[in-house]
Amino acid sequence: MKILITILLSVTICNLFAQENSHPNIFIITTDGFRWQEVFNGADSSIITNKKFVQDTTLMKQLYWDITPEARRKKLLPFFWNVIATQGQLYGNRHLQNKVDVQNSYKISYPGYSELLTGYADPFPYLNVAMRNRRVSILEYLNNQPEYKNKVAAFTSWRLFPFILNNKRNRMMINSGYQLNHSDSSTATQLTNAVQQQTAGTGNTREDMLTFSMAKAHIENNHPKVVFISLGQTDEYAHHGRYDLYLQQAHAIDVMLAELWYYVQTDPFYRNNTSFIITTDHGRGNKPNSWGKHNAFVKGSGEIWLAMLGKNIAGVGEVNIPQRIFQSQIAATVAQLTGHQFLASHPVAKAVNFLTTSLQNRVATQAASAVVVQQDETLK
Repeated sequence: MKILITILLSVTICNLFAQENSHPNIFIITTDGFRWQEVFNGADSSIITNKKFVQDTTLMKQLYWDITPEARRKKLLPFFWNVIATQGQLYGNRHLQNKVDVQNSYKISYPGYSELLTGYADPFPYLNVAMRNRRVSILEYLNNQPEYKNKVAAFTSWRLFPFILNNKRNRMMINSGYQLNHSDSSTATQLTNAVQQQTAGTGNTREDMLTFSMAKAHIENNHPKVVFISLGQTDEYAHHGRYDLYLQQAHAIDVMLAELWYYVQTDPFYRNNTSFIITTDHGRGNKPNSWGKHNAFVKGSGEIWLAMLGKNIAGVGEVNIPQRIFQSQIAATVAQLTGHQFLASHPVAKAVNFLTTSLQNRVATQAASAVVVQQDETLK
């Protein structure tokens, strides 16, 4: 009898787990103010050799320089160009007339993250100050859906995200800046808390490695279905004019993404049922003397990029067709990947028209059928 009860309980638990895991998981990951130029071209020759921005130009060239853009970008971002470029999709190479643009007028972080997560380029001047966002984000929307209720978590390096996401209104799990995490008793979280307490972590932006460690520990121990991770040190180093540290941090974030993707693909809860949406909040100046700046008056500040990887996202790599998509379309794209339509009291831009695996398979099948028909006709 005990054996029968044990078997029935095991079957019930497995069924509940399968039912919970039937809804797709989404990870939205951003690296603040990281330019499309470095994503698609690698290190910029006009900046990496400039001692005003790089302390050791010889060493930085050994690390990240090569003759072709293809080789340089793979040195800088190996996960992007070895994995996403073969299994996912990359948008924003303006050399190919493939453009991703910010729609908000300000080209700074708060309006950028708000546009990204709410699907709306709000004209209200939400500048980089602690002001509660009146707009509903895709994270809040999904947290209100039964299958994602209390399964949404946000970990951010920048301390203003509780205001951007308005956690007073929605009570989502949000950990930002040098905030300690007391909701997770795991060893990794407690160690990260201890490190934060021992450092002089009082600035606006937490070290990205601490944010990532906090997020990964929560993911491993709680298995949230929707995760937002926002990393900020690329922007910090750029504002300080340190192109060498900016490149090194971008490379470090690429390593974090590889580690997280490997975990996702080896964990039964996430494997083959998870998508990554990776992007940035704004661009930067497109000239050597303006690369570290961004605002409404700096040309290039509204030029961004988008990477997608995971379930239902066809592996077409670098998208080379002329098109223009907007940051505001990402929120609806996230909703679409979960099987929802993002509805809010404010206007929401339509989803990105990306190639899905089902459409790719259908096109491949039709092409194969056409070849067979042509062969039959030839035999006749």
